[in-house]
Amino acid sequence: MTESSSKLWGGRFSEKTDLLLEKINSSLQYDKRMCQEDLQGSEAYARALQRANLLTKEEMEAIHKGLAQISKEWEKNTFKVKPMDEDIHTANERRLKELIGLPATKLHTGRSRNDQSNTDLRLWLRSRIGNLDKYLRQLVKEMVRRSTEEKDILMPGYTHLQRAQPVRWSHWLLSYAWSFKIDVDRLAQLYDRINVMTLGSGAIAGNPFPIDRQLLAKDLNFTDLSPNSMYAVGDRDFVAEFLFWASLTAVHLSRLAEDLILFSSQEFGFVKLADSFTTGSSLMPQKRNPDGLEILRGKAGRIFGHCTGFMMVLKGLPSTYNKDLQEDKEATFDTYDTMEDVLQLTEGLLSSLKVDKVRCTSALSPDMLATDIAYYLVRKGIPFREAHHLAGKVVAEAEKKNMSIMDLPLEELKTISATFEDDSKDIWHYENSVEQYQSTGGTSLSSIEQQTIELNKWLLIRTIN
Repeated sequence: MTESSSKLWGGRFSEKTDLLLEKINSSLQYDKRMCQEDLQGSEAYARALQRANLLTKEEMEAIHKGLAQISKEWEKNTFKVKPMDEDIHTANERRLKELIGLPATKLHTGRSRNDQSNTDLRLWLRSRIGNLDKYLRQLVKEMVRRSTEEKDILMPGYTHLQRAQPVRWSHWLLSYAWSFKIDVDRLAQLYDRINVMTLGSGAIAGNPFPIDRQLLAKDLNFTDLSPNSMYAVGDRDFVAEFLFWASLTAVHLSRLAEDLILFSSQEFGFVKLADSFTTGSSLMPQKRNPDGLEILRGKAGRIFGHCTGFMMVLKGLPSTYNKDLQEDKEATFDTYDTMEDVLQLTEGLLSSLKVDKVRCTSALSPDMLATDIAYYLVRKGIPFREAHHLAGKVVAEAEKKNMSIMDLPLEELKTISATFEDDSKDIWHYENSVEQYQSTGGTSLSSIEQQTIELNKWLLIRTIN
């Protein structure tokens, strides 16, 4: 058999493929990860061919037996790749012919690698998204656990990286828990768009044989099937969506990591990372570097790089299938692997760190209660804009006298506004400050408890099988 005739497409070619093109064109080194999904699709397609009277029952059974043998070879790592194997589809079909002979040549009837590869990738991604769902839920569960157990710890809240208002440590934790909860919800929505069968679309025009695509979709556990063959073979929106989902989730992880890097520094000292998630310096023996957290930040860039790169692949393509789309798999596989690692790493980092209640509380300062002065005046009947202006005058007077705003005597406060009374001393309690935020989403104890109840209820609901 000549080199050209051994290829699925080699019949009309008389010259050998350029060696460099052969190298670049080959995708088996990475798409062999879809070996089982490719066999799964072929097994179902053989049944569809038999139902359409394009295979005899004996031929279908021979194909199924051969596919089962190939599956075992991949599992045992005994499958022998040959030079003419361009991709996983070619390799499996070539091996099937070696095992069962002529019936193998009928398996591709009406099928193209265009719809085959699209289907394989959907099957592969669909079967693994549940793992990412699980790891994200574990992370949220850990955040809820800590929020419940450490709800009494107060700390500064920050805007513009400047001390803003007192908040609960739990409130900070839950701010990320809600981000990850939405990431899980978004993943479930993406799952539905992945779970659409494109098999049966052929190369572009559809399948000319009486293949029951509805039954084929049911056989492969797809909940829907593509309505247009041209759209189906060129569609990689589900890949782009997955890469964007991963990028956004990785950004949330990166922001969490940045906060914890700051909080674990000696300047903050709010948390201490476990030794198992830090490394040392090759020169400075005293160092405990937050390399685990820094890796989380760095991986976000890697993942987003795949997203932007693949979007540029899609940007200039004409309709239907083009070989550029082969770039979908490396981006998808590496992104999935990276997300699987970083989600588990984050949960380990978070569950093992220690929060220092004393350092958190000692970082609170009276100037963070300046807004509470305005709120005090509002409760006395002063319009907020005027109250804000008067609170600013209190801050300015304290700075002028080089003293804390809480140390200004009542007489000084009354010179700014006669509304200040003896009860103004209640402003200077941090616990009172956080407890005033009773509305939904606030940092009061009741709000924290309500948030954890809602998240615990949500954790019981499975949206991805």
